Amino acid sequence: MPNRHIVSRLNKTFAIFGNKFQAEKSAYIREVLHSIAATGSSIVIEQDFADFLRRHVDISAISFTLAHHDDISADFAVSIGGDGTFLNTARLVGDRDMPIIGINTGHLGFISDILPQDANSFFRELANGNYRVEERSLLTVEADGDSIASSPFALNEIAILKHDNSSMISINTSVDGSYLATYLADGLVISTPTGSTGYSLSVGGPIISPDSKTIVLSPIAAHSLAVRPIILNDNVKIELHVQSRSHNFMLAIDGRSESLYEGTALTIQAAPYKLKIVRRADHSFFDTLRSKLLWGADKR
Repeated sequence: MPNRHIVSRLNKTFAIFGNKFQAEKSAYIREVLHSIAATGSSIVIEQDFADFLRRHVDISAISFTLAHHDDISADFAVSIGGDGTFLNTARLVGDRDMPIIGINTGHLGFISDILPQDANSFFRELANGNYRVEERSLLTVEADGDSIASSPFALNEIAILKHDNSSMISINTSVDGSYLATYLADGLVISTPTGSTGYSLSVGGPIISPDSKTIVLSPIAAHSLAVRPIILNDNVKIELHVQSRSHNFMLAIDGRSESLYEGTALTIQAAPYKLKIVRRADHSFFDTLRSKLLWGADKR
């Protein structure tokens, strides 16, 4: 095992992405950047995030280059923020095979689980090769056979939601061409294993181990006690047709939403690539469950 007190020269490039809405937490970036620089690595900061930082924190002593997110090429991406920032970083990284490191300056930090005060020790471990890379599956959605206007890829979930009134929507659902059910509900959450601890969990979906090759369908406030979440293999193709009294509905992809007209045919399936997440060598999904969700805690 590598000596944990000696920092190897990593000589890699780290692309920095971050939360551009929490000025009071922007000072954490200095500790993270200094920790990366101590490994002898190069730093690239995404242009919009760099503009934000310059308004709120002095980073003049840090050596870095700027790049628009479309042009960034790096060995690792670093997301500084909460899980929402991580999801946005995943969207920007896309299929570029760039493992993402999540530094948590948010609240729960289920995906981004490295605290800023632990950045120095984490990057020292990284330089010494003491880390793991996990692969996570994503979902992709098409509307009437065409690409969605925004990014169609979701690391957590794709949600079909009622739009702007109190009436339920009707979601006719087929799997690989076979009719499954018509959900009369406020909506339907189609989740990856990663997303099973997010929106899907809040509407009664099961927690799924992130390495399982599955998709979870969880209805939102279904108008039937006979309707429950269902787990499918992730090699299926899910087809949805929505009817609504308001004649429209919302499509939310990891929280990014847009309005669609009823009758729009949606096709959801596993994305053609996987996302890579960097974890501490001693990290366990079950450790995170216990520490973040108090899984199994008994307060009696």
